[in-house]
Amino acid sequence: MGPVTLIATTKFGLEAVVKRELLALGFDEMRVSQGRVAFTASTDDIPRANLWLRCADRVLLQVGEFTAVTFDELYEQSRALPWEQWITPDGRFPVNARTVHSTLQSERSCQAIVKKAVAERLAAAHGVGQAVAALPETGADYGIQVAIHQDRALLTLDTSGDGLHKRGYRAEAGAAPLTETLAAALVLLSFWDRDRLLIDPMCGSGTILIEASMIGQRMAPGLRRAFAAERWPAVGAAHWQAARQAAEAVIDRSGNLALFGYDIDAEAIRVAKQNAELAGVASDITFEQKALAELWIDQEYGILISNPPYGRRMAEFQEINALYITLNKMMRKKKGWSVYILTADEKFPDYFKRGRPDRVRKLFNGNIRVDYYQYYGERP
Repeated sequence: MGPVTLIATTKFGLEAVVKRELLALGFDEMRVSQGRVAFTASTDDIPRANLWLRCADRVLLQVGEFTAVTFDELYEQSRALPWEQWITPDGRFPVNARTVHSTLQSERSCQAIVKKAVAERLAAAHGVGQAVAALPETGADYGIQVAIHQDRALLTLDTSGDGLHKRGYRAEAGAAPLTETLAAALVLLSFWDRDRLLIDPMCGSGTILIEASMIGQRMAPGLRRAFAAERWPAVGAAHWQAARQAAEAVIDRSGNLALFGYDIDAEAIRVAKQNAELAGVASDITFEQKALAELWIDQEYGILISNPPYGRRMAEFQEINALYITLNKMMRKKKGWSVYILTADEKFPDYFKRGRPDRVRKLFNGNIRVDYYQYYGERP
């Protein structure tokens, strides 16, 4: 099979981070748009992209793209695509449609039409004739995504299955958790590297530090989970096995990573330790129950990355503002420290009086709009 187009979907604001990840993996033919990075690859690259992308949401395989302003056009052009190259006779192919600023507005109708078109194409290609009901759909999952934007329809197959943020190590998440993909991005957007000290003084379930440890060890984030395309004959089990073996071979546990997480909540620390154990990085991270006000930093240089809690009620705001003031006192004279704070509270800089942030990135944690405030310290 010749080259294919893969699409790494991503949260708004992380497109450039995912592009850099793909460049590091050796892909160079890319097209970046809002929420996605399309890149030219081979079928063999599907396992590698899924195993290694830290900040993308999913890896989709593009099957076709066309203009459709009527349901007839959507049906005919969907049916013309070579679905049988990927979907087996017993394959399960649920359809999910999303339409934005387009003539075709009913997502439910778009799903039904594409489902019928694909079923009829598969029935004919696999020798079932027109007996669409004869397709058992008891085999592997081939999730079809239909994205229609300004009358342009993009039809893809989801190679990932569960979102890439599901690494397989989060036993318990707690309330409003930071997604693993965003946590990895926070680390990659910082000045941290495996030779530098990193602390998270409000670490919650430990996600930022766990992701940093995997980055520091050069551990592929997808090693402890399964993917939809692992059951696709068109990709092949041998390619998945080879990609996993290659990823295992490059893990580097030689460094002594200096990663420290603190939280006032004993239960959060318990969960963080459990998650780190499941991720295989427990020996790299020191977790300790400690309130922010009790934390004393005596090192001259380091990196602080944190996602403080943020509330909605006035009492919560008062508590959170007190945290910001405490953080300001703690870091006020630490000129050698770079501080990175992710929060939905736009008043954070008013309380963390270190001057104007060197950079503010607008991001999303789930559906919550957040800002990533970046304060650069002096170079070591």
